[in-house]
Amino acid sequence: MTGQNKQQELRMESRDKGATQESWRVRVRGRVQGVGFRDACARHARAQGITGWVRNRDDGSVEAMLQGPPQRLAQMCEWLRVGVPAARVDDLAITPVQPPPPHFDHFERWPTV
Repeated sequence: MTGQNKQQELRMESRDKGATQESWRVRVRGRVQGVGFRDACARHARAQGITGWVRNRDDGSVEAMLQGPPQRLAQMCEWLRVGVPAARVDDLAITPVQPPPPHFDHFERWPTV
């Protein structure tokens, strides 16, 4: 992590101290595989200070677990509705995860299931 990225991460952490953390499972359907959607999702989530994971599903959809303050999760979902230029998002389903959710320290790309 570069010094600038570390500073940005520390600013995000200090701004969100005490903020309510939520976990949302998101399913994105459309032309979202083979277009760089997962990598872009992971980069965007990390830049927003969101933790969790993203993976392709065998049915052609992309699934993500997002964890962070509700406002940031909503902003991330707005990004997911559009995605990358080569993608076509037909549907976005958001399911809040009931407590106690798993805890994630960072955002990563998981294998296809």
